[in-house]
Formats: sequence, C-alpha cells, structure tokens
Amino acid sequence: MKYSVLLWLILVSLSVFSQNSDYKVSSYLTEGTKAPNTHYIGEAWLNAIIHNDAELGYNITKATFKANATLDWHKHGSVQVLIVVDGQAYYQERGKEPIILKKGDVIQCKKNTEHWHSSTKVSDVTYLALYGGGQPTTWTEVVTQEYYDEVAEKLKNN
Repeated sequence: MKYSVLLWLILVSLSVFSQNSDYKVSSYLTEGTKAPNTHYIGEAWLNAIIHNDAELGYNITKATFKANATLDWHKHGSVQVLIVVDGQAYYQERGKEPIILKKGDVIQCKKNTEHWHSSTKVSDVTYLALYGGGQPTTWTEVVTQEYYDEVAEKLKNN
C-alpha cells in the first residue's frame, strides 16, 4: 500500500509536468527545405515557421543562405523585418548604398520598398523574416553575379 501511494504520487507529478500533445509545437532550428533556384543565385534553405495564418496576419520564415548566395530585387506588400540570427548579410534598398548586417542586427524594410538581401561572399547567413501574409512577393530585377561581386568588393573592408 505504501508503495502504491508513492507510485501514484510519482505518476501524478509526471502528468502535471509532461507536455500536452494538444499543442502544435514547431522549431525554427530545423534547416527547412532547399529552395528552388528561382529568384536567387546559390544555395538557400527555407523554414516556414508561421505561414498564411489568417488570424495572426503575418508570416515568419527562417532563411539560410550559404556564402556567395543572393536574392533578386523584390518588394513586399507589407513591412518586412529581418532579424539576423547567425552570420553576415548584404542588404540594399533601391537608391541607397548596400550595407553589411551581422548577427543580432534587425532591419525594417517599408511596404513596397524594392530591396535585396543575401549572404556575404565568405559567410553563410541565417535570418528570420517577418512580413504580412496574403500578399505574394513581387520580383522586380535579377541581381547578377557581377553586381553582387561589385557590392562584395565595395564592402570587403567593412
């Protein structure tokens, strides 16, 4: 009887602290799926952490670009926030000079502002992208390897 009470107390304690399987838990730590080479140069992986959630109204995507990879010029129908969680990136808005973003940097791109972002020539980059749901990305112009190389050379000493 004494052991039955002890066993019952242990089982009750475990059930109080165990995970409830009714919750949907995902992880941003997974690499995601390799993106098709449609609007970028190089290798990229995407992990749609939150995607097309009508109640929430925005998406969160984790993107990982291997060194020497870039997205094309594009714009979004909503504000986009990039949070660099690892590595370094190039970032540029149309009409402005390119910059280097580093781990811990957060940048906001205004709605319908044409821009591009990428890994650097020598560093992979992983970032979280937060942006409005329901409106597709508008791709505007290819970032050529030549242009990317010019940006890399210009920013090499930063």
